[in-house]
Amino acid sequence: VGTAKRQLAKTGISVVVTALETYALEQGRIPSMEEGLEALTRPTAGRAEPYLKPDKLRDPWGTPFLYMTPGPGGTPGSYQVLSYGADRTAGGAPGTEAADLTSDDLSEPQAGTR
Repeated sequence: VGTAKRQLAKTGISVVVTALETYALEQGRIPSMEEGLEALTRPTAGRAEPYLKPDKLRDPWGTPFLYMTPGPGGTPGSYQVLSYGADRTAGGAPGTEAADLTSDDLSEPQAGTR
């Protein structure tokens, strides 16, 4: 079950990242920290539908995904989306359900691939 939830969390982060990228293309910027990911759940100029439904902003453990901008490198316009995993706290043993997952993890090779 833990492995399945971790995969669901990665998929959820991927969905949020796709919505953020679409938002950035259409709005010319990413949401600010103050706006947060909730900006994706509201209609915007030139768009009648939101980018995401509010339920897509929660990880498989029921906790809202975290959003930071700028991202870890501090580059303006960068961001990171993350889940603290099952324990809902930073850290956690790697490979366990408690380990953190971030949008940076999306580029990790999947099991059975090279």
